[in-house]
Amino acid sequence: MTAVQNKDQETVRPQPMQREREREFFVPPVNIFETDDQYVVEADLPGVTKEGLEITVEDNELTIIGRRGEVQQEPNAEVLYQETRPGDFRRVFELDPTIDTSKINAKVQQGVLTLTLPKAEKVKPRKIAVTD
Repeated sequence: MTAVQNKDQETVRPQPMQREREREFFVPPVNIFETDDQYVVEADLPGVTKEGLEITVEDNELTIIGRRGEVQQEPNAEVLYQETRPGDFRRVFELDPTIDTSKINAKVQQGVLTLTLPKAEKVKPRKIAVTD
């Protein structure tokens, strides 16, 4: 078990949608990494800007919601084929109490949201100096 657990009901696959409170959400793929000092969560959110993101932490649950609007098309152009569509992304993770939620940082760049979740000082590994 890791310190960042997926709380979504379904197995995450690239294309499924899940229903919650009569609203459909895309489930974005994520990668989670651990270092000595922090956890890093990367979520693929194509077409979502900083303004379209809502990230909250409440009762050790991290919720990421991203809103993607209509795809911009060329003026006077007819759509021949389209695989993307507007919609909302959503992921919920249960956080271990060892994460310092007051210091979580988020940035979005080229459609990838990166969250850094620092470990609390008391759980970070430290070296003990040996004295005479």
